[in-house]
Amino acid sequence: QVVFALNQTLLQQESLRAGSFQIPYTTEDLIKHYSCGDLSSIIFNHDTSQVPNFINATLPAHERITAQEIDSYFRQELIYKRNERMGRRVKDLLDEYPDKSFFFAFGAGHFMGNNTVIDVLRREGYEVEHTPAGQAI
Repeated sequence: QVVFALNQTLLQQESLRAGSFQIPYTTEDLIKHYSCGDLSSIIFNHDTSQVPNFINATLPAHERITAQEIDSYFRQELIYKRNERMGRRVKDLLDEYPDKSFFFAFGAGHFMGNNTVIDVLRREGYEVEHTPAGQAI
């Protein structure tokens, strides 16, 4: 699976360089949507947006299965479990020090797709609000 993942990543990079493959959004798109708090927009509506997309229709059936296994592993280990741990850490601090104020900063990857840090905190009963860029806290 590691060799497959590396090969697919290299193929994607070669396709990008050759101009035969384009990323569906630009860095400017990511910044704009992040700043606006619009993280449920179409560019973020994929659980696997944080990891390379190895699944494509041109793969033979046995390679497509491998790609799906890798995708599932990445989603579970690198996204869901990580966000769960981070959300629990935030919750534990808030519970332990209820009279203190905190500022938590996370990268955009912690707010994309399903089972985000925000989802974890909301499941725990916390109300989470977006503060737009430039707005005083």
